[in-house]
Amino acid sequence: MPRAAGLALDLTGRTALVTGAAGGIGRACALRLAAAGARVRAVDRAAEGLEALAGEASGLPGELEPRLLDLTDLDAAETAAAGADILVNNAGLQLVRPIEEFPPDVFHTVLTVMLEAPFRLIRGALPHMYGQGWGRIVNISSVHGLRASAFKSAYVAAKHGLEGLSKTAALEGAPHGVTSNCVNPGYVRTPLVERQIADQAAAHGIPPERVLADVLLKDSALKRLIEPDEVAEAVLYLCAPQASFITGTSLTLDGGWTAH
Repeated sequence: MPRAAGLALDLTGRTALVTGAAGGIGRACALRLAAAGARVRAVDRAAEGLEALAGEASGLPGELEPRLLDLTDLDAAETAAAGADILVNNAGLQLVRPIEEFPPDVFHTVLTVMLEAPFRLIRGALPHMYGQGWGRIVNISSVHGLRASAFKSAYVAAKHGLEGLSKTAALEGAPHGVTSNCVNPGYVRTPLVERQIADQAAAHGIPPERVLADVLLKDSALKRLIEPDEVAEAVLYLCAPQASFITGTSLTLDGGWTAH
């Protein structure tokens, strides 16, 4: 029997932009895309994290260019995406509070960074993608893009909105060779999740050591956090030639959470 062809994961010649690249999922995605040969614009507002990332990427097949950017500067975000072949919208923030106690300014900031900025980044990237007849948009959503949780009104609203934006980009981009998809992890071992533990303990009135098992992983069949590198592998696959027919969908990495 003939051997099946291996999965080609060579992104040499492609330019990728990854937001929130200084840590967590964004860092893993930036390194994985650079390892596949892409030129990576690593965007974040944390200068020290970007400096450390650049050091880690030294010697990889692709190039990594750290770029300081605050995504609340929407005009700058749109400009930064010009010329990108691959766009990974990853940057995010979280606050756990009941709706009646949720600060309106924080709600506004979460929606700006996690929904309006991705719209502006996509808007900035599409002319180049359309012009060459190829592009990949990967939006790091969440299981919370598919399911709601109490006390996370801003985050859940932003992720649900990102799902709709991603699908719209898929429909519009299809005639131009551009795909748009979401990757939907459950709880990932990142600083963002680690900071949630104390907030969840206060919100639910339980000790922090019980939060992981009784709250975060309560609905997950697999009782562990997913690692950032696992998410990055899913992102890389969606950028590969073999994923050209995958668009407008949500790739769920939730340990069985949504199987209930």
